[in-house]
Amino acid sequence: MKQLFFTLLASLGMVYMVGGLLLYIFQSSFIYYPTPVVKHPFPEKTFINEGETIRVITLNEGKPKAMIYFGGNGESVAYSAEDFYENFPGYTVYLVNYRGYGGSSGRPTQAGLFSDALAIYDKLKKDHQQIIAIGRSLGSGVAVYLASQREVEKLVLITPFESLQSVAQEIYPIFPMSLILKESYRSIEYAKKVSAKKTLMLIAEDDKIIPPHHAYRLAKAFAHKEFTIEEIVGKGHNTISYDQRYYPLLKAFID
Repeated sequence: MKQLFFTLLASLGMVYMVGGLLLYIFQSSFIYYPTPVVKHPFPEKTFINEGETIRVITLNEGKPKAMIYFGGNGESVAYSAEDFYENFPGYTVYLVNYRGYGGSSGRPTQAGLFSDALAIYDKLKKDHQQIIAIGRSLGSGVAVYLASQREVEKLVLITPFESLQSVAQEIYPIFPMSLILKESYRSIEYAKKVSAKKTLMLIAEDDKIIPPHHAYRLAKAFAHKEFTIEEIVGKGHNTISYDQRYYPLLKAFID
């Protein structure tokens, strides 16, 4: 009986170690879901950074004010192009295809996405008086980092999180995600350095992927006073943009 107990304990320990190892090895496949090229009628710009070619859908070219949009980890930003084009005619809107997404070269990593965001901003800043950063889900981590390193007029965060590590820890509570995750997107640390004049946070009440409490934790880390939180009732992580209030809230804040 005693031997059976230790055998069972050893087996459980082995399963636990293998599970943790698999999470470590394949973590990128849990974080990123690269999307294919989607045909659309809008022009694109290409940005070369660190040897990679980043394709960016460009709407309403030539406006003095600009918006840069960073999407979710499985989002084809081309599907949002028509809505941004119609709702923000006074802004040049740049929808970023991450490395490995929408025809951009390379593979996505936190370091790569952060670097590309800075490089794109630096090139666009020469052509625009003001830049607004918008990030949805994973993209909120990119947008917060950008706003902590560069001057953005306004910041919009949609279904954001305080850190990817915190979200992952809730999904896999028995594993030490602080040791396993190589890419943690710790927005809660970068938020303190954000100098944007105003920030809007849109939260989905029924978000099961990134529950609202992650967004509220992040909100507490911002130092500036002009901070607005809107919680959209009855919508989830992937359906928040279908709500009739979604674009009106964005327009009211941005305009």
